[in-house]
Amino acid sequence: MDSQPQSQHKSAGAMHSGQGEATGHGPRGVSAGFKPGVHLPVNAVAAVVAPALVVLIGLAALDRLAWLYASSGAGFVVLASGFFLYRHFARVEGLRRYVEELGRSGAENRPKPPREGSPILSPGLEAAILAAAEERLRRRRELEAVLIGNEAILATLPDPLIMLDSARRLVRANPAAVELFGGDLAGRDLTGVLRSPSLLAAADEVLEGADGRVVDFTVPGPVQRTFNARIARLPAPTLDGTVAILSLHDLTSIKRAEQLRADFVANASHELRTPLSSLLGFVETLRGPAKDDSGARDRFLAIMEEQATRMSRLVEDLLSLSRIEMQEHTPPTGVTDVDRVVRMVAGVLERPVREKGMTVRVAIGAVPPVVGDPDELAQVFQNLMENAIKYGRAGTEVTVTGAPSDLARRRLGRKALAISVIDRGEGIAREHLPRLTERFYRVDTARSRELGGTGLGLAIVKHIVNRHRGALEIESVEGEGSTFTVYLPEAEAAARPKASRAAQ
Repeated sequence: MDSQPQSQHKSAGAMHSGQGEATGHGPRGVSAGFKPGVHLPVNAVAAVVAPALVVLIGLAALDRLAWLYASSGAGFVVLASGFFLYRHFARVEGLRRYVEELGRSGAENRPKPPREGSPILSPGLEAAILAAAEERLRRRRELEAVLIGNEAILATLPDPLIMLDSARRLVRANPAAVELFGGDLAGRDLTGVLRSPSLLAAADEVLEGADGRVVDFTVPGPVQRTFNARIARLPAPTLDGTVAILSLHDLTSIKRAEQLRADFVANASHELRTPLSSLLGFVETLRGPAKDDSGARDRFLAIMEEQATRMSRLVEDLLSLSRIEMQEHTPPTGVTDVDRVVRMVAGVLERPVREKGMTVRVAIGAVPPVVGDPDELAQVFQNLMENAIKYGRAGTEVTVTGAPSDLARRRLGRKALAISVIDRGEGIAREHLPRLTERFYRVDTARSRELGGTGLGLAIVKHIVNRHRGALEIESVEGEGSTFTVYLPEAEAAARPKASRAAQ
């Protein structure tokens, strides 16, 4: 009797140990042998058969019962108890597996409940276990729906959002933040993303226990950007370690609009004062001494028309510059064929070219398209070519060249084109070159106004090129002419088929 149970125990223990490692549930037990995966715990079997075995052994010891009958009775008790307990534990095992499957599965692959009955397990207990499993699944579905909703909200927020842990490391970031700062932000220290001392100090205060802080700061770059940062501490750390949330609101447009208003008032009042004074003087003259002088009236009206046209052109350039500066922090996403744009501009300028006896030669050809807005790039090349025509000597040629450039690639950090507008004029002294793109800066104020210049053309060019994340370079030799070179990043290969449509 002793050797057989020990052998069974070892075998069953080994079997259960294997399953226990896989499932992590239940104490070691004896395999019933009827159904794979169903085990009868040793303590449960012992608790049921022990009283009967004690009675049989006691009767045999007192010679009230033969040892043969006692042994036979003990075997019968063990087998009968195992048979009846098996059905019970089979049902328990089925319920356990069902609950586990419910925990691992979703609503779409929900397992079927077990149908094996047990005369020992209470129907009420079965119902309670199944109800608990159902409630767990329902709550899991609710949590999954909430998480999906939260992820959708984070993904659609237009403002960058960053989650910080207690060590000031980035735990997560929404798509707006990834687009702004680029790369994989998770795990990086905040100082590696934003270097503003005021922002970092506010973040440290919140992480040390402050409820929240609000601070404005600027991010340097080709186009300086201004942000309003709000840092709030969570009531308790989340499972992923988030302790505080940093949200950024872009104030660049607002700050730029404020500066533009101030600049507009200062510059426009200065530039409009001269033509307005001329107009008022001629109006006063026509109402007075020249009231009946038809010759003077015609001459004065022509001058007044010229001054009014100049003011109109100045206002248009100021409004155009204002619009461009408002959008400068947002790079364009379109694709443009530069050769097509330049040839279109050359066609528009045929009349002034013909009047000065000049020619325009476009030597760009088959070059890759660039990332850009076709209307804004047309404005860039029209301003540069108009300047070349105005300040070039009569009878000379204006040349526009374009090609991929290693220098452009080094300057922009990616593949780029260099498009140059070359004139044969008087040239520009070296000391004037750094200031040519300033608003209303003129090398020769009288000549510029005589030729109809507003002093804003190159400023417009500079800001459009900045918005396109390009660069402008000016070279000039006095007595020979000037070269204005625009560097523009090439479009990715996948976007190039759209170039012809974008340029039309």
